[in-house]
Amino acid sequence: MSQNLMVTSSPHIHSENDVRNIMLDVIIALAPAGLAGIFYFGIHGLLLIAVCTVSCVVFEYIWNKLMHKQNTTGDLSAVVTGLLISYNLPPALPAWMAVIGCLFAIIVVKQLFGGIGQNFMNPALAARAFMLASWTKSMTTWSSPSLFGMDATTSATPLAILKMGKLENMPSIGKLFMGDVGGCIGETSACLLLIGGLYLLMRGVIRLRIPVSFIFTVAVCTFIFGGGDGFINRFHIMGMHIFAGGLFLGAIFMATDYTTSPITPIGQIIMGIGCGLITSLIRLKGGYPEGVSYSILIMNILTPLIDRYTMPRVFGTTKENKILKGAAKNSEEK
Repeated sequence: MSQNLMVTSSPHIHSENDVRNIMLDVIIALAPAGLAGIFYFGIHGLLLIAVCTVSCVVFEYIWNKLMHKQNTTGDLSAVVTGLLISYNLPPALPAWMAVIGCLFAIIVVKQLFGGIGQNFMNPALAARAFMLASWTKSMTTWSSPSLFGMDATTSATPLAILKMGKLENMPSIGKLFMGDVGGCIGETSACLLLIGGLYLLMRGVIRLRIPVSFIFTVAVCTFIFGGGDGFINRFHIMGMHIFAGGLFLGAIFMATDYTTSPITPIGQIIMGIGCGLITSLIRLKGGYPEGVSYSILIMNILTPLIDRYTMPRVFGTTKENKILKGAAKNSEEK
């Protein structure tokens, strides 16, 4: 019999992509923003990136060793988690706090739930929320960009300035776009994050649904409810909200995480819109100037529910068939 006519079990479509290749693409895409963080924040930025990356790999290796499990550090997922944690930290944060945050991300959020593909929320963002609750002052102390980061002065982030309504003190849109502003190590340069996102799109690692719906929703909400008199002022405030903070980092690199985001196209759009609405609500009405991290974590928790109600019906089945099958199964159990 011809091999073309052989009947085999699924999957029928094979790809050369594996976890390691995908994570390697993500690392490459994150590299430009990391280099910008080192350029703007100097040695402090480089130290935290190195500490977080090494810590996550070491903790994953130790856990696998203690649990007598296969070593999974080679899939590079721990490296990506370490990079994302460091990118979400202020450059002046003490290194020991970053190490504890990495421990929480790898052991508590990832490994205790079964390892890669089993965690119900993004480990890097969960670690950031844990650290923000544990060391609020250190996690909200920001430094101005300064070569080598040694003489950096304490400053407010653009979103904090925007929250206080002091628009005259806001950096220009150009500075926000390039990243020459205070903030977390890897989130300030929207330009380089966008370049990384385009690379992931070309490689087929991510799709446009979540990032576009996320950013578009924030743009619409901040234009309508962000304040300002006249179209020009509203548009300017909207631009500040788009390019300031961690919107690009969250929308491109964390909301699109395979494990914690919906698998259906409509579900991914719902995910992006939900993240955008929650981010805008926290930024405009909440007590904290940034809402990207919490919005993604909340939508991570809702992902199973979104998938349940957006999953397409199996071909050949009807609603009536499902009801009859459910009734038959219940009668058999009884």
